[in-house]
Amino acid sequence: MKQTTNSILMIRPVAFRMNEQTTVNNYYQKVIDGLSPETVNTKAQEEFDTFVNKLRMVGVDVTVVDDTLEPSTPDSIFPNNWISFHESGDVALYPMFAENRRLERREEILDILEDKGFVVNEIMDYSSAEEDGFFLEGTGSVVLDRENDKAYCALSPRADEELFIEFCEDFEYTPVIFEAFQTVGNERKLIYHTNVMMCVADTFAVICADCIDDKKERKMVLDSLKSDGKEIILISEDQMNNFAGNMLELQGTDERRYLVMSASAYKSLTKKQVAQLEEHITILSSSLDTIEACGGGSARCMMAEIFLPTED
Repeated sequence: MKQTTNSILMIRPVAFRMNEQTTVNNYYQKVIDGLSPETVNTKAQEEFDTFVNKLRMVGVDVTVVDDTLEPSTPDSIFPNNWISFHESGDVALYPMFAENRRLERREEILDILEDKGFVVNEIMDYSSAEEDGFFLEGTGSVVLDRENDKAYCALSPRADEELFIEFCEDFEYTPVIFEAFQTVGNERKLIYHTNVMMCVADTFAVICADCIDDKKERKMVLDSLKSDGKEIILISEDQMNNFAGNMLELQGTDERRYLVMSASAYKSLTKKQVAQLEEHITILSSSLDTIEACGGGSARCMMAEIFLPTED
């Protein structure tokens, strides 16, 4: 299996705002004082449109679907949490922690992709676990090394261990399980999504190893990445807080590879880190300040990679 794709799904917001149901364990969300909800949404739409244009200009195939006003889904801009697409033609649907995020699952999105020529074989639906209070939020909770059949998961209220193992068995991934923490006030608290602290690309991995407090677990994760020949690029917790872990490798025109991130993530990197990355890949960044502040997610969270086969 290949690690990168040229095709992604993105959901354009129509009523983006800070989701009060996710703030309980997403410590990245902030209230932007003095901005009306309309202004927040307009700014988010502008950031979204600029981002999509940048991706399309380098040859990434972006399928944009507009969100709907009803039901209210303030986080719909982050589709990678509720759906993932696989080379087998299988699609996974995931159980979501916040009740209003469960409303983001829209079957007509599969119809749109099939109309574009993508083939959907089987839908693996894990969402019934919500009824029992167990969650696994897609490629937010799970960082996939598709090429090496490994799945990395930092356990949290949004990433249940048994559910993760079930997913790995169904999709034939080897699970790599650990806990990752961030400092909130004076406390160490579990990071809500694995994809804010690590990114696995074709030939390298970006990771905040400092947030894996258990030394044995930290060594196990780093050894796993190294054993697959990845160059490890370490980021600090401060850089992680600027979404430097929330990156995604995509293919553009002529299979040229791009590492996609936000402007704040890029600005937080040191010259040495940028040089390390540029030995592997071309960096593409876009300003997502409003989306990051209100949504508590960044560039990676906005893109659901499409690995589905096509009809031709």
